[in-house]
Amino acid sequence: MTITDIDTGAAVVVRHEIRIDAPIDRVWALHTDVNRWTSWQSDIDTAYADGPLRPGSTFHWTTAGLSVISTVYDVDAPHRILWGGPAHGITGIHEWTFTADGDATIVGTAESWDGNPVRADTENLRQALDASIRSWLEQLRNTAENPTA
Repeated sequence: MTITDIDTGAAVVVRHEIRIDAPIDRVWALHTDVNRWTSWQSDIDTAYADGPLRPGSTFHWTTAGLSVISTVYDVDAPHRILWGGPAHGITGIHEWTFTADGDATIVGTAESWDGNPVRADTENLRQALDASIRSWLEQLRNTAENPTA
């Protein structure tokens, strides 16, 4: 099965967008350098990719006590990346989009979660995912807008 988008029929779908006052290439580079995530992402405990992110590649990371192995489904650098996979009974698919806006970048994200744990506690998991994505976007913005980062 080829995955080309989030699962819009999933039990939980969260979408957000943020404007970052930094060029698209800088924002893309920060976001896709998995091995540096822990240097700017306080919610991520470990993160490791053994090469560049491309369709079919995987990366490993831990957050909120969950160990996650994500597979990259699609990359259109520096405009879009789609990844996901199962973790602890939850199937997540996460899309990130990057659009140049003058010298700034609009970052959009959408993530779907489905599976028995999600269906059993939909509202709490929706709130947890929403908070996680908001935090990720804010930390990405803070890092990208800091020229010493």
